[in-house]
Amino acid sequence: MKKYISILIILSSTITFAQVKDTLGTEVINVVKAYSPTVSDAFKIKSSPEIDTTKVDSKKKLSYSIFSIPVASTFTPAKGKAKVLKINPSPLVYDNYISAGFGNFTTPGVEIFVHRNSNRYNDFGAFFNFISSKGGIKDITLNDDYFDTRLDLFYKHKERKFDWQINGGFRLEKYNWYGLPEHINFTETLLEGISEKIKYLDAYIGGKIDYKDSFFQGGTVESNSFTDGDGSAELHFLAKPKIEFPIASEYINAETRIEFLNGRFTSDYDNLDDLKYTFFNIGFSPSLEILRNNLTVNLGVHLLYSSGSGSGNESKGYYYPNVTASYKLIDEVLTLYGGITGGLHQNTFKGYANENPFVSPTLHIKRTDEQYNGFFGLKGKLASNIAYNFKASYKNERDKPLYKLNVAKTDGNLPTTRNYEIGNSFNVIYDTIATISAFGEVTIDLSKQFKLGGNFEFNQYDTKNEAEAWNLPSLKASVFTNYNNDNWFAGADLFYVGNRKDQLIINVPAIPTYTVTNINLGDYVDLNLNGGYKFNEKLTVFAKVNNVMNSNYQKYTNFYVQGLQVFGGLTYKFDF
Repeated sequence: MKKYISILIILSSTITFAQVKDTLGTEVINVVKAYSPTVSDAFKIKSSPEIDTTKVDSKKKLSYSIFSIPVASTFTPAKGKAKVLKINPSPLVYDNYISAGFGNFTTPGVEIFVHRNSNRYNDFGAFFNFISSKGGIKDITLNDDYFDTRLDLFYKHKERKFDWQINGGFRLEKYNWYGLPEHINFTETLLEGISEKIKYLDAYIGGKIDYKDSFFQGGTVESNSFTDGDGSAELHFLAKPKIEFPIASEYINAETRIEFLNGRFTSDYDNLDDLKYTFFNIGFSPSLEILRNNLTVNLGVHLLYSSGSGSGNESKGYYYPNVTASYKLIDEVLTLYGGITGGLHQNTFKGYANENPFVSPTLHIKRTDEQYNGFFGLKGKLASNIAYNFKASYKNERDKPLYKLNVAKTDGNLPTTRNYEIGNSFNVIYDTIATISAFGEVTIDLSKQFKLGGNFEFNQYDTKNEAEAWNLPSLKASVFTNYNNDNWFAGADLFYVGNRKDQLIINVPAIPTYTVTNINLGDYVDLNLNGGYKFNEKLTVFAKVNNVMNSNYQKYTNFYVQGLQVFGGLTYKFDF
C-alpha cells in the first residue's frame, strides 16, 4: 500500500513542476501612457430608437351590456331657487370736499380741498380754511374776537427716476391782547385808548424732490416771510438735502442742513433801540443703521456750524450724538429701545407766535442748544388689540425759551406808549434747564368700530437762573375714544393740564412804583365731543362741542378761553 502511495506522490509532483515551467516566460511590456477613457468609448443609446407601434396602437374590442331594474321612489325634488350673493362693496372714495358750519359766539367756518390732474403723472390742487369768532368771553373788557385764514397750493409731478412737488401759500391771523392783569385796576379812560389788535401774515413757497435710485435721495426746501402789524419782519430759509452711500454691506444716510434767518423788530421793550438778528446754520448728520436679527442700531452724529448776530449770540461749532437702538425681546409683545441724542434748534418769531400769539414784538431771538437727551423705553402689545409705550428721559437744554408776562408800565391810571405794555403780553426769556420726563401711552381696539386710549406726560424742571419754569406744567394727560360704523361716527377727547407758574412785575418809573406778584395758574380739565351722520358717500352732517364743562380757565396768564362752544355743519364730497 505504501508503495502505491509513494508512486502517486511522485507523479503529482512531476505534473505540477511541468505546468509551472510551461506558464512562466520573459516578455517586455512598454506602458506608453495611462488609460484615459473618452465618451466615444462608451456604449451609446440611439437618440431616435425604432419602435414597432403596430401592436401598441391596436385596440381591443370591448363588449358590455346593462341590466336595468326599475326602482320605485317617492322622492320629489323641490323647485330650484336662485341664491342671492351678499357682497359689501367698497365705499366710494371722493378726492375733493367742502365743509361749512356755524357755531355760537358767531363762529362761521369753511374748509375746502380740491385737486385734479391733467394726466397720470401730475396732480395739482388747493386747500382753504377759514374760521372766525366775534368773541364773548365772560368778564372780558377788551375785544377778544379772532379769525384765521389759510390757503395752500401744490403741484406734484412724477418722472421716471424721481418725483417733485412745489408748494406755496399764505396764512393771515388776527388776535387781541385782551388779557388784563387782575392785580391792576384800570380806569375807563386808559382802556378806551388801547388798540389791542394783533395781526400776523405768513407767506411761503417751497418744494421737495425724491429720487428713487440715486446717490442723491432728494430733499426739501422752504422760504417763509413772516410779518405783523407793528413793523416786525422775518425771513427764514431752510433746505435739507439727503444723500446715501454704501460702506461694505451697509448704507450711510446723511442729511444736510442749510438755514438762513434774518429779522428785525422796530423797538425793544424799553423803547430804546430796534432789535435785529441774523443766523446762518450749516450742518451734516450722517447715520449708519445696523440690522441684526431682532436688534436695530442707529449710529449717527450731528455736526453743525452756526453763525449768529444779535444779543448774546456767537458763532461757533456744535456736535451732538445721535445713537439709538431697539431690541425685540418678544416679537410684537415687548421691544426695548433707548438712545442718546441732541441738537441745535433755531428759534424764530414765527414759531413763538404760532405757539403763543400773545407775545410782544420785542423779542430776543436765540438758538436752543439741546446738549443731550438720554432716553429708555419699552413698547409692544399686551394683546392683539392693546398697544402700549412707556418712556423715561433726561435732557439738558441751554437757552430753553420760557413765556413770561412782560413788565406792566402802568398802575392802571397812567397811559402807556404801546398797546402791549399794560401786563397783557408775553416776553420770551431763556434759561439752562435740566428736565426729567416720564411718558406713557396705551391704546385699545375694542372692535373695528370702537377704539379708546390715553397718555400722560410728567416733567420735573431744574432751572439754573429763573425761579420757575414759567408757564410750563409738570403734568399733562389726555384720554380719547372714537366710534365709527357705516353711518354714525362719534368721538370724545378729555385733556388735563396741571398747575403753572408766572410772575407779574409792575414798574412805573414816573411814580415810582415797583411790585412783584407771583401767580399760580390752576390746573384745568377740558372735554370735547364730536359726532355726525353719513347720509351717503357724499353728504355728511357733523357737530362739535368744545369745553363741555364750560370751564373758565386760563390757557396763558390772564388769557381766558371761551366757554361752552357748539359748532355744526355739513360736509359734501365730490369728484370733478
